[in-house]
Amino acid sequence: MSDKLIIFDTTLRDGEQSPGASMTKDEKVRIAKALERMKVDVIEAGFPIASPGDFDAVQAVARSVKDSTICGLARALDRDIDRAGEALKEANSSRIHTFIATSPIHMQMKLRMSPDEVVAQAVSAVKRARQFTDDVEFSAEDAGRSEIDFLCRIFEAVIEAGATTLNVPDTVGYNLPEQFGTTIHQLREKMPNADKAIFSVHCHNDLGLAVANSLSAVVNGARQVECTINGLGERAGNASLEEVVMAVKTRKDLFSCTTDIDTSHIVPTSRLVSGITGFAVQPNKAIVGANAFAHESGIHQDGVLKHRETYEIMRAEDVGWSANRMVLGKHSGRNAFKTRLTELGIDFDSDEALNEAFSRFKELADKKHEIYDEDLQALVTEANLDSIVNERFKLASLKVCSETGETPEACITLSVDGEEHKLCAQGSGPVDATFKAIESIAQSGTELQLYSVNNITSGTDSQGEVTVRLEKGGRIVNGQGADTDIVIASAKAYLNGLNKILLPEDRAHPQAADV
Repeated sequence: MSDKLIIFDTTLRDGEQSPGASMTKDEKVRIAKALERMKVDVIEAGFPIASPGDFDAVQAVARSVKDSTICGLARALDRDIDRAGEALKEANSSRIHTFIATSPIHMQMKLRMSPDEVVAQAVSAVKRARQFTDDVEFSAEDAGRSEIDFLCRIFEAVIEAGATTLNVPDTVGYNLPEQFGTTIHQLREKMPNADKAIFSVHCHNDLGLAVANSLSAVVNGARQVECTINGLGERAGNASLEEVVMAVKTRKDLFSCTTDIDTSHIVPTSRLVSGITGFAVQPNKAIVGANAFAHESGIHQDGVLKHRETYEIMRAEDVGWSANRMVLGKHSGRNAFKTRLTELGIDFDSDEALNEAFSRFKELADKKHEIYDEDLQALVTEANLDSIVNERFKLASLKVCSETGETPEACITLSVDGEEHKLCAQGSGPVDATFKAIESIAQSGTELQLYSVNNITSGTDSQGEVTVRLEKGGRIVNGQGADTDIVIASAKAYLNGLNKILLPEDRAHPQAADV
């Protein structure tokens, strides 16, 4: 066994399958560059066959990232594999990840194929993928509910066909740690050619066991873990990258392997993903939550002050908390602004883009005395949101009246395709009134599924970051907005969501694709 644990990040692929978490091409590149700085070994950039938009995003990531291997997902179909190969053509290091279901229920009910047919198709897919790259990963979908002897059979066959990584996914989050670890152990013991490939795991969190199952697999010989930033992913999510990495780093007494991850980039990358997707990190989330290193109990505070390790098993600085923190204000110059953004991994394509961002920074500095890294991340994210092509709705002005004993009223002026429209509406609160006024003008027919507010930093002058989730005709998008005035932030978020949902959809959900 190698003592190197490969970290395979699928935030851009599986993480994006969370309802409302779709990312633009530029957003995917930003996250990929952050993962590259973190020294992630493999970045799964998307599912190229899913849509032209996904193909373009994978291609853009392949062009932009040089130090990590870029991976594209493909079903065990010729057209999928050819499309992935084309998207990855310019990658400095590429991998094709092909999969087919192996559990009895999937083979019978979904694929309607016999075990022999599944093995034949898997072998054919791996051989075709080898025409594009020497780095081919084969995944047995729903391996967690597959028969061990059949897994051995199909894995032995794909190794002979050229697969270099074997992925054992707990696709529906069904397994328990001891059971899943035993599966990995048995596969490695029973397969005569097991030493010719790296065993990988991809665990879902339906029972809250994704990280536990992944770590159990590592103890039993798996040397690649597929995970996501903040545990983002379908349904209850995937194994959390930050939790897997820090568990291996912290418990060196139990794990005979190490990762190459630069853990100081964990928190900044977590914030970047949260800001782009609109999925807030819960305060008590391990490693990256706001309370992860906070101590309120007097006994705990006393212990930490006397000796940190009494109640802390890792240093906050090691994962990116409080590192390189620079507070900017209205007297800060353009160079300090640009330098700090560069340190945060944010670069600009042109002087015009920098000037626009700096102008937004100055506007914020007039409202808020101190501006922190979190504010800068939100500012740049908002600037990217406003750059949506063919943005139809823009906020021109908003006036809200909220008084005890009176019905709140919002009067809003929107620019719609360049033409101003003004309307007033009443609601149960100022935000409700604002949304009703916007919808009276837009007549979008969307349904509000989620309204969430988070403070970006502490203090009463903190920016509020609002996320709304809109649904129309089965399509779901997140809208985001930030401002020191929470009602204005809410209006920005709703308009951002409208601009997204009214754009032509360029990405099909992978699970909806025809097999």
